[in-house]
Amino acid sequence: MPLLEERTLTLPDEAATARLGAALAAAVQAMPPRTVHVQLSGDLGAGKTTLSRAVLRALGHAGKVRSPTYTLCEPYDVARADGSPLTVYHFDLYRFADPEEWLDAGFRDCFAEPAFNLVEWPEKAGRLLGEPDLHLLLQSDMAGADDAGERRIATMRAYTPTGLTLLNAC
Repeated sequence: MPLLEERTLTLPDEAATARLGAALAAAVQAMPPRTVHVQLSGDLGAGKTTLSRAVLRALGHAGKVRSPTYTLCEPYDVARADGSPLTVYHFDLYRFADPEEWLDAGFRDCFAEPAFNLVEWPEKAGRLLGEPDLHLLLQSDMAGADDAGERRIATMRAYTPTGLTLLNAC
């Protein structure tokens, strides 16, 4: 699928990452029920899970947000803006040794229903995961980092009209 638009944001601190997560969450909540597929790439410590937590918090999840590194997928039930249910699947594919594990795990079913799918380490599933609506590449920007070293660069690429809606919300 062709790239529709690309945008780069500087995230100077964790609060900026939380604002990005809130913008994504608000856009998803306002959409009618559909499958939304967002992929998060970046090195270890780049902020993928931090962004996922920010999205889930902004969607109204008040409980603990676990990194699905060992469980591979954590489901969450939240609500859309109109109060209707929204299922969020938070994937972390870091432990995959082979893309075929995507098929073996049976996660394809999560993409067949209306849900918001956040996928960390999508490259571990290779082409089996398919094209996302929106892909975010998070990178550390040590040249512009503060003392805490939290500055990130987020390169966002929209591949579908849904992805473009998400991108424009940020």
